[in-house]
Amino acid sequence: MLNIVLFGPPGAGKGTQSEKLIQKFSLVHLSTGDILRGEIAQGTPLGLEAKKLMDQGILVPDEVVIGMIKNRIEANAAAAGFIFDGFPRTIAQAEALDTLLNGRNTPITCMLSLKVDDEELSRRLLERGKASGRPDDQDESIIRRRIQEYNNKTAPVAGFYHNQGKLVDIEGVGAIEAIFEALCDAIEARA
Repeated sequence: MLNIVLFGPPGAGKGTQSEKLIQKFSLVHLSTGDILRGEIAQGTPLGLEAKKLMDQGILVPDEVVIGMIKNRIEANAAAAGFIFDGFPRTIAQAEALDTLLNGRNTPITCMLSLKVDDEELSRRLLERGKASGRPDDQDESIIRRRIQEYNNKTAPVAGFYHNQGKLVDIEGVGAIEAIFEALCDAIEARA
């Protein structure tokens, strides 16, 4: 089974690249952002609480996110593999994901980390906000808070996978196809 963590700050291109990787490798997409937005759209209690936090640029608590991921993995038990997009965001989530997957004899294959500088991220997110209408992508102060949250709380997760020999840094600026080819090369070298 192929289990990929697609990693990077908000606006790094994870969504764009995950769509291409899903098609090429027949993976099930697990995006915490998509799962949370689905809960918000349905107006569930979890969705309402998540919306309050997301609108402030604050991460949703680990136990909530881990529970959602576990449910999705169990619902797709026959999958060829998963691409984790926007998850894990904390060391605790990475440890919980490893425990969950190792218990199924399907460990993480690799973490692909898209590298993009903060100014480029802000520019991309503001552009995305114009097109998507997402309020968290239209306010520069919220965007900067989200990037700071990522740098302070999420970026250290790369070290967790680096220590396992599973981290691969990929330049996230350039032509979409060139970035995709670099991602595919990294996956194929480890599959």
